[in-house]
Amino acid sequence: MKIYQVGGSVRDKLLGLPAVDRDYVVVGATVDEMLAAGYQPVGKDFPVFLHPETKEEYALARTERKSGRGYTGFAFQAAADVTLEEDLLRRDLTINAMALEVHGALIAPLDKLVDPYGGENDIAAKVLRHVSDAFAEDPLRVLRVARFAARFTQFTVAPETLALCKKLVDDGEVRELVAERVWQEISRGLMEAQPSKMFEVLRACGALAQLAPELDRLWGVPQSAQWHPEIDTGIHVMQVIDYAAHRQWPLATRFAALTHDLGKGLTPADILPAHHAHEARSVKLVAELCERWRVPRDCTELAAHVAAEHGNLGKLADMRPATVHDALMRCDVLRRPERFVQMLDACEADKSSRRAVGLPETAGEPFKARTGAMASLVAMQSVDAGAIAVMMVAQGKPERIAAAVREARIEAIRVARTAGL
Repeated sequence: MKIYQVGGSVRDKLLGLPAVDRDYVVVGATVDEMLAAGYQPVGKDFPVFLHPETKEEYALARTERKSGRGYTGFAFQAAADVTLEEDLLRRDLTINAMALEVHGALIAPLDKLVDPYGGENDIAAKVLRHVSDAFAEDPLRVLRVARFAARFTQFTVAPETLALCKKLVDDGEVRELVAERVWQEISRGLMEAQPSKMFEVLRACGALAQLAPELDRLWGVPQSAQWHPEIDTGIHVMQVIDYAAHRQWPLATRFAALTHDLGKGLTPADILPAHHAHEARSVKLVAELCERWRVPRDCTELAAHVAAEHGNLGKLADMRPATVHDALMRCDVLRRPERFVQMLDACEADKSSRRAVGLPETAGEPFKARTGAMASLVAMQSVDAGAIAVMMVAQGKPERIAAAVREARIEAIRVARTAGL
């Protein structure tokens, strides 16, 4: 029996990055031998065990054979005679197909690296390259490659690997992916260092057009150069999500940044580069995309609110106090103030990334609307709706409660605005 540390932890060690998850492969062992050594079985589809002390996962070396369509159509063989090289051959990318032997608590040094498929060379060359043509048997790997491009932002996808991704798209395999797995990879990619790199790869191989046509069609749609120096809507959205990533905002905010302008893809050609009423179109498209990908509720709700109100929240200072009040009430700010902050974050990404060239460090104007928006929220929160209700009832005017509360909140916004001046 031999044990090897494999996959991402070995890759990250070569890159000088901290290891997040450690995966181990056991070569030359049987299930009975693993059980006798105290390992706990947890695998459903193939033999995976938990170490009796560390609780880390150890898998028996295995091979894979395509047996059907989609990412689930595989037959596995785990046996004592499966070699390490055979196990590594089934992996997606060369940079993930390296191993270091484990001796008790010690791991072999990097000069003892087992690297049968050239992963170390590809790391040096900053290339994402598939291990074998078996890559094309698993459509989920298209999304994984795209996600790795967003993580390792200096890496490029090898032309032959991109060609295999295109083949998976053309063969309809990507359409076989279930919604949960698509969202899992997209959401993980959004949380990487430069999410735009993921969508760049998905567009290049044609996968984005199949998975999110409402997003893919944004490229080539012009916007007014006065407000969007980048002009192209697709480029704008990529700048927005990279800005959100640069600020290290959470997934819900990044997803809202991604989807806030979907409606611009359906703007009538005769009014371009204007995009009148694109917010309403965006809300509808956000709902459709979220249903297709089965996006979690927190992400769905934030994206819908941002799509509907991002235009208004950027110009609250130009609105009358009553209009500001109504806009904030549509955002449900009194019940969900924390979500309102996330909405403002997404709006900042929209506004402040507009003058970005390349990475978001070069972004332009600050999002000045945040101060006024938060001041209006605080003003509305200061109004004691309960006391007003008691007063209206005492005056015999219970039907006036809602109107009186609204008037008090609008006045509070006016006072706060005057004080701010």
